[in-house]
Amino acid sequence: MLTHVHTHDRPLLTLLPRVASRLPFVALGDFPTPIDDLAPVMRDAGLTTPAFVKRDDRSSPVYGGNKVRTLEVLFAEALEQGATHVVSTGAFGTNHGVATALHAPRVGLDASALLFPQPASPCALENFEVLAAHELHAIPHWSALPPAMLAASVRARLRDERTYVMVPGGATPRGALGYVNGALELAQQVAAGELPEPRTIVLGVGSTCTTAGLLVGVHVASRLGLAFRTPPTLHAVRVTPWPVTSARRIVGLAARAGHLLAELADDPRLAFDARALTRSLRVDGSQLGRGYGYATESGRDAITRFAAIEGLTLDTTYSGKAAAGVLALARSGARGPLLFWSTKSTAPLPSSTTSSVTSASSSPTVASHAPWWTRGWIRRAARP
Repeated sequence: MLTHVHTHDRPLLTLLPRVASRLPFVALGDFPTPIDDLAPVMRDAGLTTPAFVKRDDRSSPVYGGNKVRTLEVLFAEALEQGATHVVSTGAFGTNHGVATALHAPRVGLDASALLFPQPASPCALENFEVLAAHELHAIPHWSALPPAMLAASVRARLRDERTYVMVPGGATPRGALGYVNGALELAQQVAAGELPEPRTIVLGVGSTCTTAGLLVGVHVASRLGLAFRTPPTLHAVRVTPWPVTSARRIVGLAARAGHLLAELADDPRLAFDARALTRSLRVDGSQLGRGYGYATESGRDAITRFAAIEGLTLDTTYSGKAAAGVLALARSGARGPLLFWSTKSTAPLPSSTTSSVTSASSSPTVASHAPWWTRGWIRRAARP
């Protein structure tokens, strides 16, 4: 468990002191995350567009990626409400679930996961193994999630636990403030000369929380005069299909996050209307392929090319598709600089979860925590 749970060392809190007294953060991540030049990748692809990468994959050696920023806010809210247990929700290979499972004990919280199936793949199985080492409840289809979330709350009350149940990806206005903070961090790096002002920020969009937070965050940074004379365009590459990743849904969450921030800061300038936010958003469905969790050839190509950057390992579900979007945007003649926001953790998963679980019957972890009907999915996911 962390010795000092809460932190005020975040740009959102130092730049807006009134927010610091009203919005607690817990310290989970190692921030600011670094910026790397993507010149080797672009040269290899025969492209000259200036491009950089924001290494949120390195946000924590425990487990990195974008969910660390969201959980810094949501765990703080859970603790503020007196919760002792947090429940993540998502697909079998959810990064949010893994981040919750590995980071919750650091702030004294127990964790469990409520999961629904997704297409089988080795990268999803790696995450499922981590989640199966903790308390896990599986449902047969995502449409059963709302009643299952209610059941999780009822189970907690029966066990006399105070439970904080999170929506998939932590996609709430408060959760999005974690990435408003990330946008302010980026603005400070631009101001410090670590990279030029990006014209376009490219990232994968799944649950929409990261995209919504960055969308309002770049407008906040511009309004505060930190950087971004014109807020950069957010180029959101779909890894989850419409309507989950519809522009309207992303902008709606961003607008609600902005209004929450304006209320916390007592500064109405920080509430942005939907039209202003919409002008800074582009949703790109060209890399989705067959759908969520299905690998694409362009994604695999991007994974290979981006490996030229030390330690930058992408995956077929999320970051590989977003990286393919960067290359496609550059090939289309888009003006730079481009910034790829790397959101998939590159920290090694716990060694206890790397043993083979290709057979549910030979895996005590899966047999103990995963229902019998998931065993076929496990076998399919373990295939090369």
